[in-house]
Amino acid sequence: MLKSMKTYTMKPADVEKKWHIVDAEGLVLGRMATIVANILRGKHKPGFTPHVDCGDNVIVINARKVALTGKKMTDRKFYWHTGFPGGIKERTMENILGGAHPERVVIKAVERMITRGPLGRRQMKNLRVYGGAEHPHEAQQPVALDIAAMNRKNTRNA
Repeated sequence: MLKSMKTYTMKPADVEKKWHIVDAEGLVLGRMATIVANILRGKHKPGFTPHVDCGDNVIVINARKVALTGKKMTDRKFYWHTGFPGGIKERTMENILGGAHPERVVIKAVERMITRGPLGRRQMKNLRVYGGAEHPHEAQQPVALDIAAMNRKNTRNA
């Protein structure tokens, strides 16, 4: 007779959060975002529990230098409306990355890969994105995560 195994469910008190740092320079945006989203959710841990925030903290630096494949930099347009007649506006990815808040591109890419709801919002608070190379989290001693070495397709050479 087979003995049934118990399913392990992680409790919030059991969660041990680590800090990871990712250098986004030259990395393909979507590939980097999927890896970061999995770390934020905690899917890389053996004790992953879907309804518990068991993910780690992630710091992304050099968000301004993230790469996109194809002609997405110039051809991909984002639209919004001001609410006034004829108030449709558009921006390209190039304008956003060259603007005042380039980190929003990375934040939105990761946010769209995280589950929506209270748990997803809590997990997104563990993500910190900076446009430049400096960050104020040296005290947490983040471990470098080399996404470029994981797969040759994770970087954009051309």
